[in-house]
Amino acid sequence: MANVFARGWQLLRHRGPSQVQFWFIALLIGIGAGFAALLFRRAIDWLQASVYGTEDLSQLHSFAGTLDWFWALIIPMGGGIAVGVILYLFTTDGRVRSVADVIEGAALHDGRVERKEGLASAASSLITLSTGGSTGREGPVVHIAAMISSWVSNVLHADGITGRDLLGCAVAAAVSASFNAPIAGALFALEVVLRHFALHSFAPIVVASAAGTVINRLAFGDVTEFTLPGTTALEFYLELPAFLILGMVCGLVAVVMIRAIFWADDLESRIQSRIGMPYWIRPMLAGALLGAMAIFFPHIIGVGYETTSLALTGQLLLWQAIVYAMLKVLAVAITMAGRMGGGVFSPALMVGALTGLAFGLIATGLFPNHSGAFTLYALAGMGAVAAAVLGAPISTTLIVFELTGDWQTGLAVMVTVSISTAVSSRLVDRSFFLTQLERRGVHLAAGPQAYLLAMFRVSQVMRPWDAETAASEDACWKLVEEGVYLNANATLETAMPMFDTSGLTFVPVVALRGEGQPPELRGALFHVDALKAYNRALAATAEEEHS
Repeated sequence: MANVFARGWQLLRHRGPSQVQFWFIALLIGIGAGFAALLFRRAIDWLQASVYGTEDLSQLHSFAGTLDWFWALIIPMGGGIAVGVILYLFTTDGRVRSVADVIEGAALHDGRVERKEGLASAASSLITLSTGGSTGREGPVVHIAAMISSWVSNVLHADGITGRDLLGCAVAAAVSASFNAPIAGALFALEVVLRHFALHSFAPIVVASAAGTVINRLAFGDVTEFTLPGTTALEFYLELPAFLILGMVCGLVAVVMIRAIFWADDLESRIQSRIGMPYWIRPMLAGALLGAMAIFFPHIIGVGYETTSLALTGQLLLWQAIVYAMLKVLAVAITMAGRMGGGVFSPALMVGALTGLAFGLIATGLFPNHSGAFTLYALAGMGAVAAAVLGAPISTTLIVFELTGDWQTGLAVMVTVSISTAVSSRLVDRSFFLTQLERRGVHLAAGPQAYLLAMFRVSQVMRPWDAETAASEDACWKLVEEGVYLNANATLETAMPMFDTSGLTFVPVVALRGEGQPPELRGALFHVDALKAYNRALAATAEEEHS
């Protein structure tokens, strides 16, 4: 009996996704991640209502416009101070963890993410979203779910494949519970986080996504996030060129939004470095800038669903749509550059809806006899900008339908989304998240062939001196004296270009000692051993993605 149990445990740890028992674990993770997303949303509502003093959070922007100017300024500043203190105490780099870190965990860390920094990031994002920060809640929710799956993976001692699939289950449930979008939640986990559509992952992820949706519907009912006007008539064949152009415009808007965030982050980092500013002050300064903007334009506060709804129902003028879109991009850049926490999905929805509305008002004004409802352009624009920012055309298209309940305008949304992602992917590293990782030196955008080398340390692959190295000690020391050697802590990402440029069959590996002391020779890394390790990793990745 003990042997049967041990064998079952090994199967679950190493071949979990193919076992029916694994689906029950996926269900439990889905329920846990769903409740975590629900509690996070409830916590934002409670804290936001307490801070701003209103019970009707759907009209928060309108209510904030009636506050005295000093409250509009003080509330985001206070939130920034709290965020700065939390990040100073519980992180080493003052950076909030979000979706990009979950993607990195899936690719490089067997589906695990940081726990202490993740909890600090969740608290920081909660405060940010409740005190006027101009970001979204999907990023924190995804990372919270990833912490749950990481804990389960550690308890099970799960290997990489099982850990990644548990991570996908948690992410799918969190997104589904946040937006009442079961189809998009499952596809988001596959398309954005796991970045493959392997059959073995599909069933457990769908089970978890369904569980997350049930949690949402028990709390809020089967209602959509946005309500559209009664008609979205489409003269599609006549309007097709307009939606193609809208797709290009939305792709460019998404690129501007992504680059604005990184430009603001670089600018603030340079200022911080130049004046020696402690990084815990950085969120406070961002809060002050947001508060100053909110005095005149309260629409930038929070996730922006009220303004998004106004755009989708055509209740904004042309100048308002253009100005609000520009201000939202600026507010998001300030918030994220200030390291205040939150995600980019909800802001991208708002910017996209405003962009689409502005385009629709112009297009239907120029060709009134050959156009459908201008609000359809807002719907298409909402999906197009969000898809380009996330690098997720499939799941974003579906989430737009699930957020609005409008499945009749699929062709318009699909055309616009496809063009926008094609445009933006040529100007950034495929998405906001992958560009974030590229800026940190994590090369996931190009695929496994680019990032797998970084997973192997030289010390793991080299031949130590107590084995047959086939390299004489004299030859190794000669190369060391010429400056041709590898640190034992380096990765194959560093080693492979050395083989390519030098033509050597091996490179000595050393451990660097203190300053002025000679290095310690540890062994030699052979080109053939590095290639074997790389090929094995490529084969394992291909097997996982096609099983």
